[in-house]
Amino acid sequence: MSAPSRLRAFFAVTTPAVWVLLALALGAAGLIAARPGARSTGMSHWLFAKGHVAVYTPVFAKWNAEQPTEATRIESLLIDGPALERRMLSAFMSGTPVADIVETERSMACRAFTGPLEDVGFVDLTDLLKAEGLMDKINAPSFAPWTSRGRIFGLPHDVHPVMLAYRADLVEAAGIDLSKVETWAEFFQAMRPLMADGDGDGRPDRYLLNFWPNNRDLMELLLLQAGGGLFDADERVAIATERNAFVLANLATWCAGPGRVTVDAPDFTAAGNTLRLRGVVVAALMPDWLAGIWKLDMPDLGGKLRLMPLPAWEKGGRRTSVVGGTMLGITKASKDFETAWALAKRLYLDPEVHAAFFKRTTIIPPFKSSWEHPAFAAPDPFFGGQPSGTLFISQAADVPMRPASPYNLPALARVNEVLIALAERAAREGISDPEVLLPDARARLAGAQQRVEKMISRNVFLRETPPAR
Repeated sequence: MSAPSRLRAFFAVTTPAVWVLLALALGAAGLIAARPGARSTGMSHWLFAKGHVAVYTPVFAKWNAEQPTEATRIESLLIDGPALERRMLSAFMSGTPVADIVETERSMACRAFTGPLEDVGFVDLTDLLKAEGLMDKINAPSFAPWTSRGRIFGLPHDVHPVMLAYRADLVEAAGIDLSKVETWAEFFQAMRPLMADGDGDGRPDRYLLNFWPNNRDLMELLLLQAGGGLFDADERVAIATERNAFVLANLATWCAGPGRVTVDAPDFTAAGNTLRLRGVVVAALMPDWLAGIWKLDMPDLGGKLRLMPLPAWEKGGRRTSVVGGTMLGITKASKDFETAWALAKRLYLDPEVHAAFFKRTTIIPPFKSSWEHPAFAAPDPFFGGQPSGTLFISQAADVPMRPASPYNLPALARVNEVLIALAERAAREGISDPEVLLPDARARLAGAQQRVEKMISRNVFLRETPPAR
């Protein structure tokens, strides 16, 4: 067929809808072509947390005012978390544009560690941190989520120790003394009177703790507190352990069966907050960042709450845990590493910036020198005048380590399936004794471990034995 014939055939079969799409495409291309070129000078910063913007804005303004040229000034861009993750990973894998410095959350950052170390898109900061003496100045456990195969790829933003927040007004009215409570068993025993059925509907008027089997973050928090977890210190799968089986069997009986003591009051929801305001939830696992959110979302609880260390799983055990976390990484695409590093330290090692963050969010920084700032020792009206900063800081050194495996999320999902199955069985068979569930927990965890190991075995870069540290 000749060229004119092909052209006539095209016009004959082309519908109006196709012409509309072609016109839109051409118009969009024209608009893009007409736009001025992207700024090729200056530094860029990406972040996902809206709450950080107000604290960073004056820091960036002062920084830019101090810079002699446009090349070292910074432009910050707030990007929704999933979009930031996609853009960051796309840049690392295919060389698309990326910021000089990126602030990213634990679940996003670990995905950058999937390949060989030399292909990680963030600059390896390990030797620089040691050379500048920062390894000793920053809370050691806070490095763990940003460390892969012994190398550190980010400056930690926070500690996120976890305490227990409880309704002091309800506890004191019932004459309950928590000052001598050391373990979870003692806590539930002491608090049982608050679960009375005062309205006669056949159900407790209150439940003692906010926890539910499908809450993966809280499940991991409690596993870590107990000395369990998903991976060992060398990022090898450690799901099928006796400690994990013990914890999951206990958690299943906390939230199902005749011994149930917990309730599902999801954070960040109107329904969950209503249960808290009504006193249906007596106590909650409280990381430092969640305290700041409660202050904004539920100011009516101000003065009614108190903080205490988490009850331990056994006497003498760990009284805190950790959940969440943010880092600042310098990308290998950065136009000026020295300037990016100087700015990173301005954001993450300045006591005044940390004090401003704490006042807005109750987040504890990992930079130990900042803990001496008066802001952290100030009475906190929301917690009845307790110095919440000092209390959270007192737990910082004992925060459990968390290996930065890129397979943490799928591993967490597999272990969570085990907990859900155990809770369903406890409810179905009326089980209140965790010992009854232990054999089932062991078997299910063994299956979960095999599934995760099989997934990881496909990655040739993570099959090897741990590197020298």
